[in-house]
Amino acid sequence: MAAFSALSNVRRAYGDSWRRHRVFILLYLLLRLLVLAVLAPLLGGLINLAVSLSSQSALTDQDIVGFFLTPTGFVVTIGVISLFLVVEVLGFAAMTAIWRAGGDDRLAAVQAALWAVLRRFRPLVGFAVLFVLRVLVLASPFVLAGLFVAQRFLSTYDINYYLTHRPPQAMMAAAVIAVLLLGLAVTLLIRLSGWALALHMVVFDGVSASAAFVRSAEQMKGRRLGLQVELVLWFVVRMLLIGATGVLAGAVLNLIPLNAGSGLQMLLSLTLIVVALWRLAGAAVSAIALAALAKLVEGHSQSGAALQPPRAGAAEGRPGRLVLVVAALVALAAFGVWSGGQLLDGIRTHDDVTIIAHRGAAGARPENTLASVRKAIEDGTDWVEIDVQETADGEVVVIHDSDFMKLSGVPLKIWDATMDDLADIDIGGWYDAAYVDQRTPLLRDVLKMAKGRAKVLIELKYYGHDVELEPRVIRIVEALQMEDQIATMSLKYPAVKKMLSLRPDWRTGVLAATSVGNLAGLDGEFVAVSMAQAGPRLVQRIKAAGKDLYVWTVNDPLDMSKMISMGVDGLITDEPALARQVLRARADLSTPERLVLWMTEELGLSMNDKGYRDASP
Repeated sequence: MAAFSALSNVRRAYGDSWRRHRVFILLYLLLRLLVLAVLAPLLGGLINLAVSLSSQSALTDQDIVGFFLTPTGFVVTIGVISLFLVVEVLGFAAMTAIWRAGGDDRLAAVQAALWAVLRRFRPLVGFAVLFVLRVLVLASPFVLAGLFVAQRFLSTYDINYYLTHRPPQAMMAAAVIAVLLLGLAVTLLIRLSGWALALHMVVFDGVSASAAFVRSAEQMKGRRLGLQVELVLWFVVRMLLIGATGVLAGAVLNLIPLNAGSGLQMLLSLTLIVVALWRLAGAAVSAIALAALAKLVEGHSQSGAALQPPRAGAAEGRPGRLVLVVAALVALAAFGVWSGGQLLDGIRTHDDVTIIAHRGAAGARPENTLASVRKAIEDGTDWVEIDVQETADGEVVVIHDSDFMKLSGVPLKIWDATMDDLADIDIGGWYDAAYVDQRTPLLRDVLKMAKGRAKVLIELKYYGHDVELEPRVIRIVEALQMEDQIATMSLKYPAVKKMLSLRPDWRTGVLAATSVGNLAGLDGEFVAVSMAQAGPRLVQRIKAAGKDLYVWTVNDPLDMSKMISMGVDGLITDEPALARQVLRARADLSTPERLVLWMTEELGLSMNDKGYRDASP
């Protein structure tokens, strides 16, 4: 029966709050605008200060985000969270006062409530600060324990390894952290139910902030369970409503009728509209939920003190003054957000990224063909990435797989094939009939086509039948005098070390399809990883080791923008023309706009639904 009664109370609280939604949402938004007016220029100024103290002339978007991971940034983050909590308490107090005022005249109720809050403003702010400090003290042991677990079990390798492969230690750490979060939730529930009436005592009964917590706990003895059940149900309903707005926003974002040719600027404009509406809906849900919480707690209050109305004569002109106050707050917030955006946009960011065409322009032509290489060069790629193997007659040819089953349905192994055999195998017709004339090219022919137009990244492929692949590649490159126009890489680390020993002055790197350990510690000048492996921490490690980081296979514009913002050095893509377009579009975007694009990708929006035959390196 207690559960049904609690459910009825929660349903009634949300229903009553919705019936006054205009009042509560307006009040909530005004408080949020006030916070933004303070925070926007403050954060922009702090980030500018951090940049001015750094040794870099230009920063990536990842560097800007990384500021919040520094000790100073951590303190700023805690301060921002605390400020929002203080404002939440003030909003809760105002909403409680509105419920206490009652009556059908909602404007009069709001005025009486604001008067009650303003009359006790200093004690109320003291209460809010004390409340936040108490919550932080309660949360600290759980947070520190969670950080210790993460550092102990999740810091050896990049976080993406744990997210992708979910090794036993990661699952154990996740379970421990989940238990800690549950413990924190139970602790807060017990404490908050005891402090439930403290705010009422400060605002309506004139009790000091410190004494209010003690007196509230005494009055709630024996009555906490009912409130605790209501709080749990209230929280569940709130999360369901917030989740619904997120799902709706994601669905709308994914319905945006755009393709890559429509441009990132249009995507950004539409995304900003959707995100703004989503945030507005989220704020409305938060306002209604906070009002419902105030209604629930008010139902447990034993104080019957009526609100003290404003002084006689103060009522004259109050509606007009209220409009002026609202307008002033909106103007102040707009100026604060604008100035913060100006400060943030004043930070100079530079996209220094290399475009690497994966097997040529494999999204527009059949992979690893002269047609795909030619198209990649025409599309303005910086590098053309190809795969090489040896034939039975000692030639070095460009092909990825060990046989021709994927391309032609021919089971012939490359190490068993001669050039005469390859002359009869069509490797382009699977893509389009226009390319039935494409045959497996020689490395020499690809290099000749690219010479002076694009550099060539040669991946050495090994299937256990190589004879002298490295020396043969070296002889071909040197015969064409292209040593400064090529680089080599391989999945096979001993081969990387062999190339480094044979030609230590050549650019050589490691291709890591999967990895365990410190990639930054491997020999070579660059590391190539999948998008799933790439993350801010890996970028920092690779750069700290003086190496470059390439990421494959990046074909969606938003993924490209995210990787560029993260600070990677090279995009391995089937769509070099698209990558070039993304770079041009980003050059016209401000720093805040780039960060919005990053956030949009995190929401799951994709601009490229095109299917690709092979996503392997």
